[in-house]
Amino acid sequence: MEGEISNYIKVWFHVIISLCYCYGIGKIVPKGFFRLLNIIPIMCVFLRLPLVLHTIHLCGTFAFFISWLANFKLTLFAFGKGPLSEPSLSLKQFVVLASFPNNPNLPPKLENSPLEKVHKSHKSLLNSSIKGVVFILVIRAYDYMMNNNMHPVVLNSLYSLHLYLFLEVTLGIVALLAKTMLEVELEPHFNEPYLASSLQDFWGRRWNLVVVNTLRLSIYEPTKKFALGFIRPKCASLSAMLLTFLVSGLLHELLFYYLCRTRPTWEITCFFLLHGFFLLLEVSLKKKLAARFQLPRIVSAPLTLGFFMVTAFWLFFPQLLRCNVEQRAFQEYAQLSMFVKNAAQTFMLWLNNA
Repeated sequence: MEGEISNYIKVWFHVIISLCYCYGIGKIVPKGFFRLLNIIPIMCVFLRLPLVLHTIHLCGTFAFFISWLANFKLTLFAFGKGPLSEPSLSLKQFVVLASFPNNPNLPPKLENSPLEKVHKSHKSLLNSSIKGVVFILVIRAYDYMMNNNMHPVVLNSLYSLHLYLFLEVTLGIVALLAKTMLEVELEPHFNEPYLASSLQDFWGRRWNLVVVNTLRLSIYEPTKKFALGFIRPKCASLSAMLLTFLVSGLLHELLFYYLCRTRPTWEITCFFLLHGFFLLLEVSLKKKLAARFQLPRIVSAPLTLGFFMVTAFWLFFPQLLRCNVEQRAFQEYAQLSMFVKNAAQTFMLWLNNA
């Protein structure tokens, strides 16, 4: 654990130095392709850095923050777009926004944003506390799982809940830290995704909204704009949407590679392409049937959740389970607990001798 933490500090040092360089490039090189050429070496370094880490939690979060989101933010920055392109940003603000998976709240005048209808305030303390307690209970439930044969549906449901709560709690803590450092309101990450009434509602307004907005700016909008020169607006929108899901699938393949260090099986890409295809189908059917027929929420919400659970059991979790991610994660929880305990004992001993 001590060696991994040392490596973690080193990779973050590289990140901070690299982002300082990018900030300087932004001041002297005009936006456009030439600025991108100056930033590409840094993006390559960011893709390499997670390979130095080997623990599930440190490697996974670092890869998500830096290899994925920071690289996309830097790509947008190269062309004068995205949160890093605000001229008034200080070096500190630039580094924090690039390093953390957070964006400032979008201006109200921005149209067609998936965040428009999302409540902007942070979750209440009670809400966050409840989810933190449930997360601990989910971890404890694995002790029972190890000693009893649980039904696969129950087990996979536990994995789904674990993944969601881990992301909610971790990103919530990071958002609080970023907000304190930046002193601005930030975009929310989640909007109670388990309440989604459709695929469009889930992916557009409830799940990992910072990623949604980043992909919209970097993939969906440029693709749609390019496609409008060749095909009809409706087809351009649908093509851009499907490409966005494909890119998301490939990025998840990259994250899974960092975690498992095995060849991709492309199941994750298939998962996102499947959801992209059904989202296109859903949007098309809504436009044709909305005036005559609409499923009540009491029916559509369970159907949406059921579709996610079935496809996740089929395509999302198997690759992680084959490389024993869940066992490695709980070994890390135990190692972290022991590390904190030893550190606390050392600190108390130092105080007594001081």
